[in-house]
Amino acid sequence: MIDQNTPADALCAFVAGLRYEQLPAPVVERCEELFLDWLASALAAKGMHPLPQFEAFARAMGPADGPAEVLASRGRTSPYFAAWVNAASSHLVEQDDLHNSSVLHPATVVFPAALAAAQDAGASGEEFIAACVAGYEAGIRIGEFLGRSHYRIFHTTATVGTLAAAVAAGHVLKLSPAQMSNAIGSAGTQAAGLWEFLRDAADSKQLHTAHAAASGLAAAYLARGGVTAARRILDGEKGMAAGMSSDADPARLGDRLGSRWALLETSFKFHASCRHTHPAADALQAVMQREGLAPDDIESVLTRVHKGAIDVLGVVDVPTTVHQAKFSMGTVLGLLAVHGDAGLESFRDHALTDPAVAAFRDKVGMTLDDEVDAAYPNRWLGRVEVRTRSGACFQGAIDDPKGDPGNTLSRAELADKARRLAAFSGAASRAEIDALIERVWQLHAAPRVGALLPSA
Repeated sequence: MIDQNTPADALCAFVAGLRYEQLPAPVVERCEELFLDWLASALAAKGMHPLPQFEAFARAMGPADGPAEVLASRGRTSPYFAAWVNAASSHLVEQDDLHNSSVLHPATVVFPAALAAAQDAGASGEEFIAACVAGYEAGIRIGEFLGRSHYRIFHTTATVGTLAAAVAAGHVLKLSPAQMSNAIGSAGTQAAGLWEFLRDAADSKQLHTAHAAASGLAAAYLARGGVTAARRILDGEKGMAAGMSSDADPARLGDRLGSRWALLETSFKFHASCRHTHPAADALQAVMQREGLAPDDIESVLTRVHKGAIDVLGVVDVPTTVHQAKFSMGTVLGLLAVHGDAGLESFRDHALTDPAVAAFRDKVGMTLDDEVDAAYPNRWLGRVEVRTRSGACFQGAIDDPKGDPGNTLSRAELADKARRLAAFSGAASRAEIDALIERVWQLHAAPRVGALLPSA
């Protein structure tokens, strides 16, 4: 039985019962925009380590054909392994979305599970969109529920992402509230993902999202088949909050269901790096442009950040891989200062080999700022102090980094980003990506969510 008097059960009942007709037009439009952004992020990873290893695992363990699409390789397989590979690829180039207050990357776990289930079930565009919105609304609220303490040790996209994926896939499968509760319970007992991998420049971040999307999808299919699970996996005596959080707030689970559309609060990534670097990166760019500074004019840059940024970005001083460089505040700021951008090409060509970037990296420091930390995670403020060789000191402040809801990307900018990401890896021709963009803008009218790209 579902008791809607508890926040967890109210959330479960809400997402199970959500219908396309209930969605405001801006929510539908933003879901399509987030979907395109996710597709482009997945395509950009084609051929990039460790995606070929994930694809090889799927080929060895899964069927050689199936109803679900593997985006980067243009293959077909089972829904489980399609979700697995697509989730790994879409989190690899650090261009996928982020929701601020939950510190969750929803797209990289919600869309792979929902797309695989939709292609398997023959779902319509409306059904797919409603399922994805349900996954976003559930995942964001569960991330907020687990709080800041959870993120210090656990990669929220890996843990909470498993439940968000289960909700999205479960919605496609038309689970009842009771079945959705079982899907969430089975997903929660599989939720895992630790930040320790950052220290070793390991490939675990892609394993986190692959496992989350595929395990969430499996939880939904198992629930449809009658497999039961813990009803209080979130707030029970031995549930997720008990083992993974010290500041959990159950009220966040039912926060303004049906009136607050958390999906609309999600940010797009402008720079191809960890989102914790973006506020300071934008603030530094603003100072350099305002004051007409060149990289050699700058003696030091002190970034004033929240504690979460220090926890994630402060693990390694000198990155040894391109992916690790995306979690280096100094490298990101060095690329922006020296080359004017921190895009995929700049990371590939300059992050580890350009002595000017390395020299600038050594000028950059981080310090905990009370104002910035108090605003986090609801707002990600950018504050920098730039000292020049001539002795001048300039302050930079950005309240809405590029891509945040208050400074979002337009559809034209998102289409341009999608074209750039596809071109970076060669995963789609210009004609193919243009056709895909137009198809996504009409997703709500699609009678069926079939293959999105021509087969290999």
